[in-house]
Amino acid sequence: MRQCRHLMLLGCLALLAVSPRVSLSAPEDEYHELMQVFVDAFEEIDRNYVTQIDRKELVEAAMRGMLIKLDPYSSYIDSQDLQQFNEQVEQEFGGIGIQVTLDPKTRELMVMTPLPGTPAYIAGIKAGDRILEIDGQPTAEFVEGKEMESAVKLMRGQPGEPVKVKVQHIGSTDPTEVEVVRAIIKTPTVLGDHYQPDGAWSYFLDGDSRIGYIRLTHFSRNSTEEMEAALQSLTRDGMKALVLDLRFNPGGLLSAATEIADLFVEKGVIVSTKGRNTDEQVVKARKPGTYSGFPMVVLVNRYSASASEIVSACLQDHKRALIIGERTWGKGSVQNVINLEGGKSALKLTTASYHRPSGKNIHRFPESKESDEWGVSPNEGYDLKFSGEELQGYLEYRRDKDVIREKPAENAPKFDDRQLAKAIEYLEEQLKAPPAQDAAADKPKTEEKPKTEEKAEQPEAAEKKADEGTKEKASKEEASLKFLRQLPWRPAFTS
Repeated sequence: MRQCRHLMLLGCLALLAVSPRVSLSAPEDEYHELMQVFVDAFEEIDRNYVTQIDRKELVEAAMRGMLIKLDPYSSYIDSQDLQQFNEQVEQEFGGIGIQVTLDPKTRELMVMTPLPGTPAYIAGIKAGDRILEIDGQPTAEFVEGKEMESAVKLMRGQPGEPVKVKVQHIGSTDPTEVEVVRAIIKTPTVLGDHYQPDGAWSYFLDGDSRIGYIRLTHFSRNSTEEMEAALQSLTRDGMKALVLDLRFNPGGLLSAATEIADLFVEKGVIVSTKGRNTDEQVVKARKPGTYSGFPMVVLVNRYSASASEIVSACLQDHKRALIIGERTWGKGSVQNVINLEGGKSALKLTTASYHRPSGKNIHRFPESKESDEWGVSPNEGYDLKFSGEELQGYLEYRRDKDVIREKPAENAPKFDDRQLAKAIEYLEEQLKAPPAQDAAADKPKTEEKPKTEEKAEQPEAAEKKADEGTKEKASKEEASLKFLRQLPWRPAFTS
């Protein structure tokens, strides 16, 4: 045991010696003393605790304990959660391509909508269908929380592998067994206003003003490519103005945020980042490929965070777009994902802060007050805050509208989207004014942009304690965070 302890201590010291994240100014013997304390405690627990403890779990608990002392966005990602984390970043996985939920009345696994072009879509699975069995296993066994996730995992798997799904089609009394071959499912992050009958998005709002509408749900690896494709389609079809909807967008890749901001800004600073052990990095816009010559509005709300704030702040500071909605979340930090155990687990660590072009602060610190400067605030006169009831109404309306249907749904939820209505009103006024510049957009960029691997990840639930002086206020924010788990265009269960 003593030899094991010495080996552990030497291993810890070796890691500290080669790690660039350790300050070289601290005395070397201090590291030795601190690691000695850790190893001694580990040995005592391992040898003398009343019951046997898994050593790996003990080390992982120690890591999580260290991270508690840091900010809410730094975390340890174990091997079980790493795949899900990577899928969120990459927005792709092996599956059949349906979004499912639990029917609140029947408690059955119900299809919200198939994703266009996926195996499930081609197999004829439609919104409202019930999934009764997956490879012979009844889904009635999986009806709550983690259990429901287990049902979804049965439909996921290696591309090319078949899965048998027993489906109760809507309007039919006899279940049908369908064999679907799994494929790589790419979850889109750029969405339009509504689906057309052929499964393609319509990126125009209703009316004759030719106002384009793009929803960006997350900043993933493919978001820039998706955004450019949508903009090319809009410009070909005569777009005169644009609404970029970043409401409920929790962030994602820093590189995707800077690339998307660059699509709308011809010159100047997009964002700057600075860390303790890194020089300041300044990302500047380039003119080639900029989509300009049309008025633009960005919609944000209290759940627009991180990468969403980079884009909205950049467009606001450069006066490229008007910001309408609510003050954003207030996350001005960047996380690096550092692989551990040869890629079996990872450390998500805050390594830098980012700053908007104007230099104004974005980050909402735990001690920040409502009167302090943080987040991205709507332009003067365009601050339209939704109540909790309105937020719920919007989510239900959006969830219903994001279903592929052959004909309009009867008794579809209605919602007065005051924020979008204000955006349309503003843009229509701008279109009546004499144009300030040529309305023709430049050709899309073809040159490769430098990419960074930092991740401006979505806010964690621990951030709810920021700006709370009372238990009542903390309770309200905790309740409001539940909306993030109900995003209609990115349901919690996609297979």
